[in-house]
Amino acid sequence: MAKNPPRLAIISDYLEENWTSMDLCVQMLIQHIRSDQSEFIHPVEICPKFNWRFSNIPWVKHKRFAYNADRLMNRFWDYPQYLKQKIQQENFDFYHIADHSYAQLAHVLPPERTGVFCHDFDAFRSLLEPNKEVRPNWYQAMSRRILRGMQQCAVVFYTTTDVRKQIEHYQLVEPSRLVQAPLGIAAEFNLTPESNMSSQQDLLERVGDLPFILHVGSCIPRKRIDILLNIFSRIRSFYPDLRLVKVGGEWTQSQQQQIADLNIGNSIIHLQGLDRSTVASLYREASAVLLTSEAEGFGLPVIEALACGAVMLASDIPVLHEVGGESVIYCKMADVSDWVSKLVQVLANPASVPEQHYRLSQAAKYSWSNHAQIIAQAYLQLSC
Repeated sequence: MAKNPPRLAIISDYLEENWTSMDLCVQMLIQHIRSDQSEFIHPVEICPKFNWRFSNIPWVKHKRFAYNADRLMNRFWDYPQYLKQKIQQENFDFYHIADHSYAQLAHVLPPERTGVFCHDFDAFRSLLEPNKEVRPNWYQAMSRRILRGMQQCAVVFYTTTDVRKQIEHYQLVEPSRLVQAPLGIAAEFNLTPESNMSSQQDLLERVGDLPFILHVGSCIPRKRIDILLNIFSRIRSFYPDLRLVKVGGEWTQSQQQQIADLNIGNSIIHLQGLDRSTVASLYREASAVLLTSEAEGFGLPVIEALACGAVMLASDIPVLHEVGGESVIYCKMADVSDWVSKLVQVLANPASVPEQHYRLSQAAKYSWSNHAQIIAQAYLQLSC
């Protein structure tokens, strides 16, 4: 009788929290292990229900504080307790923590059979660069527990050589335990719109016929949304009809104030909760896609945009050079004048951009199937 393949528990983040690229990574990993690696390993997603406590108290005025308190309780108490019960009830051969910010869960798992995916250094930045990011003692303690969880794992996956260099620079993990697994591109991101275009058409009608530039991503500090807004304000002196379409994230108070101060609110369309097909439509229709980040672990919008044939302008930082190659137009990070100058050139002379076949060729280097194969084989190697 054929032996059943080993079971891989894929430990994902809470679905009740805001949708992120981490959720996409989990979806694609499970989908492609099942389709391409099922004879070797069997994936099982683990994701408990988020418990709302403080947020459900009617008289609590500080809702953001209550939500953060719920997150802490869920991540550092509820999830570990749930995981302990889960591994007692079911037999798993390996454990894959899909997001490094949940690495504290490694403390309740067998370290020799556990791995974690380190996407970036946001969770550890206050420990590694205390002069740049000052955090309170409780936050430092939380970050330290997450980091120690990652450090005890048998394998640590990473996306780019830039992330590996940082891991080695800070001596966080033994190099022998590091495995590179670049991200991929979902099937929806391509040159050809899907036949069922009703939702996309509705959205494009909302966006209108006017040209627009596009940003896809969150509004956290390293995304440098302040630079994006300044670029857009300046470029409108050349192209007053241009719109900014912002997909994802919640405006911070300072960003809302900046939008008001620049008087650009009527020219911004902020969209959230879009499916991948709709985001792909926006990539295809945009005059240009901008990624103004000062730091990234990978920069998934770069390859998604390129796969849709979009013109991509990105910050001149090593990780985005690695992912985008020569198919991206790079601008000096935080230099608004450089961004505006290059964006004006793109809008005035579309023929000056990298040719489409170069953009598509660069995007084709990235595959979720390859990503899943690397991760599956890494766990199988642990049993050798």
